[in-house]
Amino acid sequence: MESHEPETLSAPQLAAIRRSMTEGRMAMSRRSLLRSAGAGALAVGGLGALSACGIPPATRTAETGKADDHSDEEKRLNFSNWTEYIDVSDDNKHRPSLEEFKRRTGIHVKYTEDINDNVEFFGKIKPQLAAGQDTGRDLICVTDWLAGRMIRLGWMQKLDQTNLPNAYANLAEGFRSPDWDPVRAHSYAWTGIPAVVAYNEKATDGRKVTSITQLLEDPALKGRVGMLTEMRDTVGLTLLDMGKRPEDFRADDFDAAIARLQKGVDRKQIRRFTGNDYVDDLSKGDIAACVAWAGDLVQLQADNPAIKFTIPKAGFMMATDNLLIPNKARHKRNAERFINYVYEPKVAAKIAAYINYVCPVDGVREELAKIDKELAANPLILPDAEFTKKSHTFRLLSAEEETDFEQKFAKLIGA
Repeated sequence: MESHEPETLSAPQLAAIRRSMTEGRMAMSRRSLLRSAGAGALAVGGLGALSACGIPPATRTAETGKADDHSDEEKRLNFSNWTEYIDVSDDNKHRPSLEEFKRRTGIHVKYTEDINDNVEFFGKIKPQLAAGQDTGRDLICVTDWLAGRMIRLGWMQKLDQTNLPNAYANLAEGFRSPDWDPVRAHSYAWTGIPAVVAYNEKATDGRKVTSITQLLEDPALKGRVGMLTEMRDTVGLTLLDMGKRPEDFRADDFDAAIARLQKGVDRKQIRRFTGNDYVDDLSKGDIAACVAWAGDLVQLQADNPAIKFTIPKAGFMMATDNLLIPNKARHKRNAERFINYVYEPKVAAKIAAYINYVCPVDGVREELAKIDKELAANPLILPDAEFTKKSHTFRLLSAEEETDFEQKFAKLIGA
């Protein structure tokens, strides 16, 4: 049996939460922009909020999370997801993938778009989870940091892999072994969220921007560079550019990355650190080049062909949203059947064509090409092998590291 101590919320972590809520990915609409995937402060912040509410730290085992499964007699599935995160018909009256699942299985999906950001959603479900009660949800979709925390607390059920042959076979290699759920015992990826380098070709006079080094040192870009207010994306990409792996960097590596970024601030190379507002600035050319979230770029390029992106030679940062089954869920087997269903390439292609984020399902390209050939050729939706090899994730941080790193990053960006 594993127990977990409560974690407190430091001032730097609170500041990081406020940044993410007001400026970062959490401040954005689901369709047009990305959320705070992997915002480390929020990971600790959610648990800090838990402790602040007087709820004791959880001690759970696989057995305590189980409940009687009513899937056979109750053909229902309660699924909480983000807004506009599954395919919708042109008239906005139907969700084709959900309706096809019901036609095939007889299972009605009560689909609720009640996740607006990770912290807010965590606040909705934490009292029931901590008390060992049913949340009323059989399936949820949350970002990797929160998924990892809830798994660690013992609040998510282990999946029965015998019910998931498609998911097991078709999960893309780059999504198979996250450090927070190494063998995907509790989760399967819903989508990937990359942070890359973007530029406005008109604003750069046709010059390509291909690296963090160029963002920080190219005199032609001075005063027109944007970096993100999300620590894991900005520092992670900087670490990669310095030859360090975000998966296993040391504290002195982090300090070196901060110092390098500080030089960019002091020399006025960096115009500012941005959240969602970089989209307008990049489109207008006020920012010539920046760190950007890939999901934005698919949509921006459709409106402005001058917007380009680069996967740096050193690599890029990737976060994920993930499907999990909470403890005491009433319809676990139905939830597993749905996870298995969305890992069918044809179904995954429909969803990817609508949401435009990285699809974690192998074998989708041919099916997506039937829907939209351009989307099928876009590595921001279907990464090729070269793209996948360059993907990196920011390692898990201790509470002490989180406080220290966020404090240093907040000072850097003037938060």
